[in-house]
Amino acid sequence: MNELDLNSDAMKEVAEQQSAFTQTLEQTEDLKALEALRVSTLGRKGWVKKAFDLVKKVPGEQRKAVAQHLNEMKSSVEAALDQAEVRIATQAIEKQVESEWIDWTMPSTMDTQGALHPLTIIERNCIKVLQQLGFEVVEGPEVETPFHNFDALNIPEHHPARDMQDTFWLQDNFLLRSHTSTVQIRALEAAKAEGRDLPLKIVAPGRVYRNETVDATHLACFHQFEGLWVDHDVTFSELKAVLEFTVREIFGDAWELRFKPKFYPYTEPSIGIDIRLKDQDGQGAGKWLTILGAGMVHEHVFENTGFDPKTTKGFAFGLGVSRIVAMAYGVESMRSLYESDLRVHQRLSVLGNA
Repeated sequence: MNELDLNSDAMKEVAEQQSAFTQTLEQTEDLKALEALRVSTLGRKGWVKKAFDLVKKVPGEQRKAVAQHLNEMKSSVEAALDQAEVRIATQAIEKQVESEWIDWTMPSTMDTQGALHPLTIIERNCIKVLQQLGFEVVEGPEVETPFHNFDALNIPEHHPARDMQDTFWLQDNFLLRSHTSTVQIRALEAAKAEGRDLPLKIVAPGRVYRNETVDATHLACFHQFEGLWVDHDVTFSELKAVLEFTVREIFGDAWELRFKPKFYPYTEPSIGIDIRLKDQDGQGAGKWLTILGAGMVHEHVFENTGFDPKTTKGFAFGLGVSRIVAMAYGVESMRSLYESDLRVHQRLSVLGNA
């Protein structure tokens, strides 16, 4: 067996193979060719593997130096292959970006435009109508205390609404508000604490949560719209006048409305409003649909917020915005309003005003 060293012909041949490898690598332009070069270099039958076989022919005193030289060469080859992979991948991305480049400053070729969500449209319409009557918009937290959601609203502990099956309860006895009436309590508390003069006229739109089985007409999360007017001499007649004006302005003259008695723990007396479409002769047709509930604020609510019920009067009302939107846009299932269904946005026929 011939003995070898770093200056032998065999080692010079390895150096030439490394040089040829470097030239080939510089000319490689795609990942498939790079992988083929990697196999022919570092594979089981590659020239690097064969180069390490030469170590067996090196005498003992030279073997360490040759082995170290070959390890350094292998590391250099592996690093060069990794760098080439990054280079080729980067070039591929640059070519793709260049070929697919779009001038975002140019006018769009799309013939469709974005739109507000129907819930937002109806909610803003409600606000606009009530602002004509002097109401101001207020908001409240969605995570509430039992006092603001139940106790202050004359809903005792034994009421079924406080059951785990009807309400989403959280840690530390907090809950997701089940109605926007909680904002009434907070607004009354703030007015009392700040010593603000009456009247207090607010609207409170927002999301509410009920632990209900989701179907075409029921949701676990939906939108409500609450109104409150408190003064020293507000009457039931004014409540009916405000509600009738609000419904007429929102729904138009194509709908017939009726008042009916209702029960709510936080209002007394309480009423509901149903609507139905009129036919071509202007007569009521179709099924009555309940859209809101209302009533004169219960004296216990005033007591719970620090007001004297003998000198303080007021009324409150709440609309189911999600249900109104479903009616306005002809949506069969209210779930569509919360599922990013673009068909909902494309329904432009609103109530009787198509």
